[in-house]
Amino acid sequence: MPRILDDARLTWRSGPCLPAWQTLSAALQRQGECLGVQHAESDPEGPPLQLLHPDLHPLQTRFAGLPALPLELSTEFTIQAACGLMSVHGRASGRPQALGVNYLATLNAALAWQGSLAAAVGQLRGGDFATVSLQPATGALLSIGQYLAGATAPEDAERLLPGADDALARPPFVSADGVLFELETLDSQPWRRFWNALEVSDVIAGKAWQRFLLRYARAVAPMPSECLDALAGLPLARIQAIALETGVALVPVRGLIQRRADSDYAASAANPWQLQRGKAGIPARRAVPGRLPLQGIRVLESCRRIQGPLAGHLLSLLGAEVIRLEPPGGDPLRNMPPCADGCSVRFDALNHLKDVREVDIKSAAGRAQIHALCQDADVFLHNWAPGKAAELRLDAADLHATQPSLIHAYAGGWGDASIDAPGTDFTVQAWSGVAARIASASGTRGGTLFTALDVLGGVISAQGICAALLDRELHGHGAQLHSSLLGAADLLLDSHCGQPSPTLLQGLFSTADGLLALDCQTRQQHQALTRLLGGDADPLRLQTHLAEHGSEHWVDACLRAGIPASVAHEDLTLLAADPRVAPSLTQRAYRSVQSPWSFL
Repeated sequence: MPRILDDARLTWRSGPCLPAWQTLSAALQRQGECLGVQHAESDPEGPPLQLLHPDLHPLQTRFAGLPALPLELSTEFTIQAACGLMSVHGRASGRPQALGVNYLATLNAALAWQGSLAAAVGQLRGGDFATVSLQPATGALLSIGQYLAGATAPEDAERLLPGADDALARPPFVSADGVLFELETLDSQPWRRFWNALEVSDVIAGKAWQRFLLRYARAVAPMPSECLDALAGLPLARIQAIALETGVALVPVRGLIQRRADSDYAASAANPWQLQRGKAGIPARRAVPGRLPLQGIRVLESCRRIQGPLAGHLLSLLGAEVIRLEPPGGDPLRNMPPCADGCSVRFDALNHLKDVREVDIKSAAGRAQIHALCQDADVFLHNWAPGKAAELRLDAADLHATQPSLIHAYAGGWGDASIDAPGTDFTVQAWSGVAARIASASGTRGGTLFTALDVLGGVISAQGICAALLDRELHGHGAQLHSSLLGAADLLLDSHCGQPSPTLLQGLFSTADGLLALDCQTRQQHQALTRLLGGDADPLRLQTHLAEHGSEHWVDACLRAGIPASVAHEDLTLLAADPRVAPSLTQRAYRSVQSPWSFL
């Protein structure tokens, strides 16, 4: 499968990355390969990413730290702690803890490439962009932006602490023969039929449905014991038969070895995007971009939930005009509490920069309206169910007949895998090996209820769109672009950068007033910690020493001594008030995460 930028004559040079976060450098390298950008020689004095092309002035992408979170001492572990990811993961996994995969390295590498590719698009369209600055800590905060919004809403704010719910009373489920599996349906009726067939009452099934839906909004899903016990008393084969009869999808939790044996794996792991160029077309030309590189780019977005709306949000942060297409009456998720000014704060966190048009895509008039909007658009982005675009006559061929230069982008679930189940975050976690990897690292029986793949999938979708826009600027073709949650999962677990960095001492430790994250990766750092603790850093005595002072004291002392450390807030309201991350946040009705990029 050709890569997006195979024919673009683009090259890139890598320079020194963050000394304590080498997996970020590995992720940059791997994603450059996936995009089809040729790697030139490394530049030991240059930026982490320098993009080169005969028609471009060299573009430099650098990483920037927050004043109190120095980059040279940032690691995957400490940034997951500092930016709330451990807290959100810990809501259902029993305690605050790391995901155990290089999640933020993969995400921030994608954001770095996305910013660089967008700057190249802006430069080719007449803008003056030479340097991209990315704050990895802000990128990390973006990943939990919805949860932060819910925790800081002006009314009915959510205070969900790690371990408040039973870590064994949540999906994935377990059968009598010990097999772990996910259940999925997007409709309550099959759900009720399934549990009724298991002799669970309709009242309990209804309660279970409401709790099951909390996975996406709150990263918890405390299931009634009646449901868990009913499944634990039956072998998997019987549960599968009932699921098939009642219309509920069942997906087993598999390991990475099983995933790598799938026929679609090799192509997906090599390239998380599928690009098919269309006929030549002339893009709409608007004003030359000024402050942001995608100014003048118009995006039509018809997406729900997280993956697609986050992709649109990232494009809007880069300056694109994003027009969100919603059904008559608006997206129902606008009403999901907690709300502020009549709108769900979680919904607003992903959509407040967009314009909205209400369109009935099921009607001929609504579809005609979309064709009319596409005449002056650069991107059409959707995450409808498979086959829905063709059914509505709004697939790439249909819209390219209206606008040949359009980038028709689909943010899907399963890619080329033939799985008879909705391609949602948790089914894809189970099938891809992500759930098993996180479970192994976390000491739990399942993956994370943090919407890890929805978020990463949205970032990967936006990254691919920026690459497709650059390809269009260079070749003058519209394109059909597919990305998927499964492709994002395969990228996350890629063998080149999937394993966490080795460390000598890593963990969360209680202090006088909270939790401290420590990550001593070198002998020198471990020796510095020993000196800091009066010559005694024995693991059995470490906790006693740290309890003598508060977390802020120890973070300041550790950073001065060259030891990677950060506060690990369990309560996201405390995170929002933390002066270390405050420069990345904006006060709306709730705490909103700023753009991770700046451009010069």
